[in-house]
Amino acid sequence: MQANWISKIVAFAVIGMAAVSGTGNLAYAQSDEATLDRRLPSSQTEIKMSFSPLVKQTAPAVVNIYTKKVVEQRQRTPFFNDPFFKQFFGDRFGGAFGAPRQRVERSLGSGVIVSGDGTVVTNHHVIAGASEIRVVLHDNREFDADLVGSDERTDLAVLKLRDVDKELPAIPFGDSDAVEVGDLVLAIGNPFGVGQTVTSGIVSALARAGVTGQDYQSFIQTDAAINPGNSGGALVDIDGNLIGVNSAIFTKSGGSNGIGFAVPANMVKVVMRGLISGDLRRPWLGAAGQAVTADLAASLELDRPHGVLINRVRTGSPAERGGLQSGDVVIAVNGLAVDNPNELKFRIATLELNGEATLAVLRRGREVTLAMPLEVAPEIPARDESIIDGRNPFSGTKIANMNPALADELGIDTLSEGVIILAVARDSLARRTRLKAGDYIVEVNGEPITSVARFKEVIRAGERSRDWKIAVKRDGKVLTGDFTL
Repeated sequence: MQANWISKIVAFAVIGMAAVSGTGNLAYAQSDEATLDRRLPSSQTEIKMSFSPLVKQTAPAVVNIYTKKVVEQRQRTPFFNDPFFKQFFGDRFGGAFGAPRQRVERSLGSGVIVSGDGTVVTNHHVIAGASEIRVVLHDNREFDADLVGSDERTDLAVLKLRDVDKELPAIPFGDSDAVEVGDLVLAIGNPFGVGQTVTSGIVSALARAGVTGQDYQSFIQTDAAINPGNSGGALVDIDGNLIGVNSAIFTKSGGSNGIGFAVPANMVKVVMRGLISGDLRRPWLGAAGQAVTADLAASLELDRPHGVLINRVRTGSPAERGGLQSGDVVIAVNGLAVDNPNELKFRIATLELNGEATLAVLRRGREVTLAMPLEVAPEIPARDESIIDGRNPFSGTKIANMNPALADELGIDTLSEGVIILAVARDSLARRTRLKAGDYIVEVNGEPITSVARFKEVIRAGERSRDWKIAVKRDGKVLTGDFTL
């Protein structure tokens, strides 16, 4: 097979790629003798200030999580790829010395008991692939745990402790939407496996995005020290409420640099309910946009850069039926401000299905209010998943019609359309053609591909041909290739 790929860039809109930044004004407080009491403390009680009551209240509900995962590892020898040895031993050499062996990997993390019956929330990455999960409580009691469910897209998981014979300490959920920058917080977890550790700090920022590869990003940022092993632990407010689950840090050294991130409690609650019920579904907006920059704000005659400028609305989507239009600037969802596409997506995803969301929108200089129905992404058009075989460049691929539900599952733009390659089999013609999962099939032999059914028609028409010309879209570029089979 000969292949000659030509890369051709086509016009496409980049949306949702805006950095989150914060601005503020520095105000100088004036001394006011009427409001400021400058007297010295008059008692030991007034001198002593401690978080210890808060720690005693919350720490018993933060647990250490130990996992075991069995992985296969193929042994290698210095002679494995030596042609001389292969000549004499052939595959037997590889079978004897390259056979897979099982190896046990152990990891640790933290979790939070959120219900007295032994329900624990943690991070997905703490328990991913684990064959055994062991949970150790603050008082050194140990429990085996079952995985109730896990959601990689939010990096959250729910565990259930086995054989719980009495009520366990639990931390109540707080309202993460009420959290403000500057609020005092405690981070509780098991960093580096040294044992339960408590650190204090403040909320440094809200609605941080672009931190990880997760789909739903609107993190609470804190300067409370968070280190490896803290993942899945609690971020609690001064009232002892769980306002976030510690998930990630920004670091250059591997340790804490005072920039940690937690999944907000309101997202945790939604995901937990969905995982426990076995029906984790999220509302779908059906529109896309971009952050409002200073230049955009000036062109739109806004008083300042804020909100999300809508540039695409899918026909028949909840956004369209709610009255959202291209050119609108969404500034709030249910009274909560949004300043970037990730934050808008996050706000919608934390709402319950089968209701309505109230959108505050700026339209031609006026603020209007829209009621948008909260529905799941639909299976329209039908996926029509198919395995392609035969003698053609796509043989060995699994393809499907893209629809909003599939796009949501894959964590990609839910407004995407066309025929997508979902998988490519090993040692297939498609693999030798260098097709990849995620490619969109644009043309085959000069025929536009609009559906799986149309693709199959074109493939059948060309099955006796040795020469093929195809075009696929990959990372916003159209790649064309000529192939002789």
